Amino acid sequence: MSKTTMQQELKERLDYDELMNCMRCGFCLPSCPTYTQTDLNEPASPRGRIALMKGVVDGLIEPDEDFEKQLNLCLGCRACEPVCPSGVKYGHLLEEARDVLAQRKKYSLPVKVLRRVVFDELFPKKDRMRRLNGLIWAYQKSGLQGVTQKTGVLKVISRNLAEMESILPDIPSPKQMKNRPIEVRANGEVKKKVAFFSGCLMDTMFMKTNDASIELLQLAGCDVWIPETQNCCGALHAHSGEKEQAKRLAKRNIEAFEMEGVDYIISNAGGCGALLVEYDHLLKDEPEWKERSRKFVEKMKDISEVLVELEFHKKDLSLLPQTITYQDSCHLRNVMGTSGAPRQLLKAIKGVTYKEMKGADQCCGSAGVYNLVQQDMSMQILDDKMRHAKETEAQTIVTANPGCLLQMKLGVKRKGLDHKVKAVHIVDVLLEAVH
Repeated sequence: MSKTTMQQELKERLDYDELMNCMRCGFCLPSCPTYTQTDLNEPASPRGRIALMKGVVDGLIEPDEDFEKQLNLCLGCRACEPVCPSGVKYGHLLEEARDVLAQRKKYSLPVKVLRRVVFDELFPKKDRMRRLNGLIWAYQKSGLQGVTQKTGVLKVISRNLAEMESILPDIPSPKQMKNRPIEVRANGEVKKKVAFFSGCLMDTMFMKTNDASIELLQLAGCDVWIPETQNCCGALHAHSGEKEQAKRLAKRNIEAFEMEGVDYIISNAGGCGALLVEYDHLLKDEPEWKERSRKFVEKMKDISEVLVELEFHKKDLSLLPQTITYQDSCHLRNVMGTSGAPRQLLKAIKGVTYKEMKGADQCCGSAGVYNLVQQDMSMQILDDKMRHAKETEAQTIVTANPGCLLQMKLGVKRKGLDHKVKAVHIVDVLLEAVH
């Protein structure tokens, strides 16, 4: 596609009123990780990127490589949105622009094949995700992982790949992944009937955390329904220029969760929850899905919010004496608006000294696959994050999203702190505290 044609499509797809809503006040600048990490480079800020998008739409600049580079440098953390006095939905503009660029980009054959495998043949298909995790389980249990790490063969291929491999969680066996619950009953009095969004990575690589989430909901007084026909939320697709596939996944999930009598639909992953709660926006151009997506979104809740509502923090929670700090999931905080509930739950645990980390509300640099495709910036952000984490002297760093969890584990390992600091998902901490 020519640049002129791409420019025309951007003009048609981007909400011009939203572009004009940016007053260039600069309130977003301190909240933007890439702006602060690039020595206050204006194009690397939210208002700078909005100006670039508007410039392309107005025909003043071309959608060239520099334009694409700046959009791709953005983490998509959306920390700019809560501080924007005009309420500009920057994330919506970014995803729309990225979708146009990705769909019109001429990828090399290897990249084209890789994108198809990941976006079309892997994440949307639960059975294939389970088979892949079965292979990783075999790799871990056979002793091959130990040999690989000792020989350092992965470092020869890619240092980043070697680092990511070293922090993989223990993968559940293929047998465990097959025996997933469909419905469980509350322990004692039934206070709520909820549906649980199990996700793709969360129900394979992080299956133990999903199990912990379901058990916590039972202990809090919830009957829990886990629809078998649900699938990947589509967040990876939406953030990577695969909007149509994201829409297809959204529709399947809406259909899967359409059950009368469910009070809430629960997510335990901030990245998933942020897209799930915006299905109505994702499907805004499809009238037949307007009411169905609205009903779905109205019931979406993060697990921490529901646990606080059901007064789980008033239970007898205790752990061995330790200092804990919390790293926000960007999308949980900035899109779902959840930041107080996780802290309230952690502070309620006896034996815990809670210390707030400086900049806990700023991105850790994970951002989906950002730490793979924008490694230098991601590690720059992570190193700053670990400096702040170290200042708290915490033995446990808690977060609420799988990507954030892996990133914090990587940060701990990079700083040589893995012998005295651990990174844990909040539901795993809470389940340990209630037992």
